[in-house]
Amino acid sequence: MATEKVFEVLDERALNALAHPLRQRLLVLLRSDGSATATRLAERVDESSGVTSYHLRRLADVGLVVEDRDRGTKRERWWRSAYDVTQWSPSIFLGNPEAHRTSVRMRREIHRWQWRLLERWLAEESEWDKAWVDAAGLSDSLLTMTPESLRAMSEEIWAVMQRYHANPAPADAPDVARVVWLQHLIPIRGELPL
Repeated sequence: MATEKVFEVLDERALNALAHPLRQRLLVLLRSDGSATATRLAERVDESSGVTSYHLRRLADVGLVVEDRDRGTKRERWWRSAYDVTQWSPSIFLGNPEAHRTSVRMRREIHRWQWRLLERWLAEESEWDKAWVDAAGLSDSLLTMTPESLRAMSEEIWAVMQRYHANPAPADAPDVARVVWLQHLIPIRGELPL
């Protein structure tokens, strides 16, 4: 079972590199589709190769992407993600108002991407086989917890997801598809907002 390589965002430099929406998209593409050139990525994100090249270098400056030297040539520079997962705790930036605002801005962009993904699923759902529609999930629950029990639950759920990640269905299996797993654990004050 392979262990995922995790990039921990611990400083403002890495946070600022990740906060740009285009850089987030480039990183997602490199992680989901594998190595690519700035030109190929530019086509996917509808930008110029100069723009994607610039943003790839900013990601490389903090170690999130690296050159894929096995694929590159003197004329063509290939990039790959250096890590499988990016993690950070917004709490480490609470004492720094500017860094915390950047962290909030970055998470808002991630939430927008997740919303676009959910909207796409709803738009395409009728085109999927009934088995996939039944298996695709949406749920919520209101729990009463402490920070410690919430963290413990999150870690247990993460471990289950990692178990499935480490043992994927064969790519040539019938009716195989990639699945995005999303998790939001949000404390609330007072009444449940509706």
